[in-house]
Amino acid sequence: MTELRVLAPDGVPLTALDDGDSGPTVLVVHPGGRGPESWDEVARLLTEGFRVVRIRRRIYEPGVRIGRDHSMAVEAADVLAVAESLTAAGPVLLVGHSSGAVAALEAALRDPSPFAGVVAYDPPIPTRSLLVGEAGPRARAALDAGDPAEAIRIHLRTITGLPDEVVAGALTDPHVQALIATHAEAQIVEDEIIDALGLGVDRYGALRLPVTLLQGERSFPHLHERVADLAAVLPDARVVTLPGQGHGANSDAPEELAEEIREAAKGVFAG
Repeated sequence: MTELRVLAPDGVPLTALDDGDSGPTVLVVHPGGRGPESWDEVARLLTEGFRVVRIRRRIYEPGVRIGRDHSMAVEAADVLAVAESLTAAGPVLLVGHSSGAVAALEAALRDPSPFAGVVAYDPPIPTRSLLVGEAGPRARAALDAGDPAEAIRIHLRTITGLPDEVVAGALTDPHVQALIATHAEAQIVEDEIIDALGLGVDRYGALRLPVTLLQGERSFPHLHERVADLAAVLPDARVVTLPGQGHGANSDAPEELAEEIREAAKGVFAG
């Protein structure tokens, strides 16, 4: 594995993990709350037959200072900058997970030319409802008050719909606590920039690329609703459900997730 470095349009240096050296390129945009390492196992499985590049989103760079002017447009521009650096061998298959899937769809909508197709896993696009809505300012206030655990509790409670006691139990997990310590601000910023897109998905009717919308069978119901709304407006979309999986198949079922990406690649790279 090597590290790829690219300059974003605003001059910010971007990094990506680059695995494999043969076959078509798969560009992965990781989910919120963690970095590209969360897709280590899927990447390993895909390197047999593909070059796999995993962008590290700028708000997840170690020690980064996140400006209040950060937006999904910036995220999309970053994805495009990395994608454009990879197209010497042909267009790439763009794969995004959760908020990373939102960034991927926004990038492809902005400029589809670097891409052969898109795979979007559980994208929390604000179709009929916002992602966090009125809970967002409360999470921001907790973060600004120096209580990142409370900010993440609000985030989890709002997005998962799980009872407070279940969320409270999750927050005692040392792994979750470590993620809060390093990525709480980035997670709250993601909520804000997704909601800032506003309601509605009609704009995606202009995206002519083939799009595979992946969802976990056990993913949260609001994610199923958002995927269905996207599928209804995208001109060339198919919905694939991962049996028995939720929002974390990259960790829980990497083989199944990698196989679905391979299947999508067969269609977009045929011939």
